[in-house]
Amino acid sequence: MRTSTPVESGPAAPPHRKITGAVWTALALVYVVWGSTYLGIRIVVETMPPFLSAGARFITAGLVLTGIVAWRFGPAALKATGAQVRSAVLVGLLLILGGNGLVVLAETSVPSGLAALLVASVPMWVVLLRTATGDRPPARTLGGVLVGLAGLAVLTGPGLTGAVRLSGVLLVVVAAVLWSLGSFSASKLPLPGNPFTGSAYQMLAGGVGGVVVGLLRGEQRGLDPGSFSTASWLALAYLVLIGSVVGFTAYAWLLQAAPLSLVSTYAYVNPVVAVALGALILDEALTWPILLGGGIVVAAVGVIVSTERKK
Repeated sequence: MRTSTPVESGPAAPPHRKITGAVWTALALVYVVWGSTYLGIRIVVETMPPFLSAGARFITAGLVLTGIVAWRFGPAALKATGAQVRSAVLVGLLLILGGNGLVVLAETSVPSGLAALLVASVPMWVVLLRTATGDRPPARTLGGVLVGLAGLAVLTGPGLTGAVRLSGVLLVVVAAVLWSLGSFSASKLPLPGNPFTGSAYQMLAGGVGGVVVGLLRGEQRGLDPGSFSTASWLALAYLVLIGSVVGFTAYAWLLQAAPLSLVSTYAYVNPVVAVALGALILDEALTWPILLGGGIVVAAVGVIVSTERKK
């Protein structure tokens, strides 16, 4: 999963900024990399425990990103006040432990493509959070939310019919709400000035939280690393280096180099990529609830993002 949402975060790039080949390359990376993380998670949990593997992923990614920040900007860039660290920890627990962790747990029983489509509802939940705290989004935005909620209802069909575990579907919905809460909180709380530093601290906090939850769930009992498949190891390495480090770096750079209206298109491209990869590589079924509900959600997110980016 990604580390922010375009509805609430990221400075708008200056108008008329030239869209270079580097921008298109970085955008393609965000499209494919973040869209492929759902596939990677599904392969990891085939043989690895969900929370322990997710915790290991983000602790490793956080340490790598910390090293990159110290190398690129100097050790001083890692400095943060106590309030900033506490805020980063809270946001990390909401995003990484709650948002991502529950998706990882859910993908032990839910297809990766379906999980991605359910997570695509994040901009909708952010709008509802803003509305609940006194903001007044445009009518078109609220209309998009209502349409998206209808799409979510359709997407729960496989859970209601028993095609997949309903508990897994509901876990992803809760994960999307927690991710939205984390994204919304990140826009209100004091965080480190360097976005890479803030992300590194969030990854470390969420990763440690994942390990703690995994231990509390007893995932370490009978754990045999020798039984982990090569595919799971490769997928975990991909999630650490490409999904977390490269994906976020490309996104953070895009926020400075490209119009937010262009960058935010990842919100409705990622789930399409995830569904396609799941069907092609894991032979996940493209049932009518997934196609119809997913289409409705993606269209609704497109309406919300296109309306919000004009503000």
